[in-house]
Amino acid sequence: MGKTYEGGVPLAEVVRSGFVEGVHRGSVVVLDAAGAPVAGAGDVASPIFPRSSSKPMQTVGMLRAGLPLTEPADVALVSASHAGEEFHLARVGALLRAAGLDESALHCPPDLPFGDAAREAVLRAGGGPTRAQMNCSGKHTGMLLTCLAAGWPLDRYWRPEHPLQQRLRAAIEEFTGEEAAAVGVDGCGAPVLAVSLTGLAGAYLRLVSGEPGTPGRTVADAMRAYPEVVGGTQADDTRLMRGVPGVLAKIGAEGVIAAALPGVGAVALKIDDGAARARMPVLVSALHRLGVEAPVLTEYAEVPLLGGGLPVGAVRAVW
Repeated sequence: MGKTYEGGVPLAEVVRSGFVEGVHRGSVVVLDAAGAPVAGAGDVASPIFPRSSSKPMQTVGMLRAGLPLTEPADVALVSASHAGEEFHLARVGALLRAAGLDESALHCPPDLPFGDAAREAVLRAGGGPTRAQMNCSGKHTGMLLTCLAAGWPLDRYWRPEHPLQQRLRAAIEEFTGEEAAAVGVDGCGAPVLAVSLTGLAGAYLRLVSGEPGTPGRTVADAMRAYPEVVGGTQADDTRLMRGVPGVLAKIGAEGVIAAALPGVGAVALKIDDGAARARMPVLVSALHRLGVEAPVLTEYAEVPLLGGGLPVGAVRAVW
């Protein structure tokens, strides 16, 4: 086995009633507009699984292989980890029907939409888990459409040896500037490639800095134009893209997020224990190091802790 992620340093603390009851360790890298590191902590050179933060580069690979999408919102959907809201499901269904497919062609596992209220609403209405509701169904729809356009078999389109996945791997390796250190199985069943946080941040910088009309810039522009498609009406990356003009951001499972602003720089981070509550305060601290300020960053600088239903503390960055 090759080198693996060695773990990070304390990046956030959990403060309850003035008492520090815990810390979240992790790693973070900050690049300037030229791609040079200007700040960082932890292990930013060893490979990690970026999980869904890899999706923009995967979409680039699909566009290069012939993905026949012209609507930016559809490109954003293919790059999404969506919340399974009605507008997400309608768009997935429309793309599948136009290709003569239904959701049974999707390899991603059945799931309920994101969020307790949305899940309860589906169950109360007599529904249950479906493949379209799974947060990666947009990506899998894009994979199927790419295979049809390229003349590749739909059978086992998710396998690493499939021509589709080989093209997606090439795009990720090109944009990160690294050879994948490992290939795993993501939560949706598709491959996930291990690259470093430094490579991931560099990839996002290349996405937003590309020439207009190039596949990378097309993906970045689509995601920034339709942030609610990328996540959902309340998703962290959606709110960040709404609140910071020009920023491209995408979360990944296990505490990963990457973001970039053209002409400013890029950030990539991982929280070691996968805690989502620590991810945004650390990202805010990283963006501040690039001189980025916005009201939404103030909102995300601390995540409230409740006691008896009232705020009694917060999760906040210590880096």
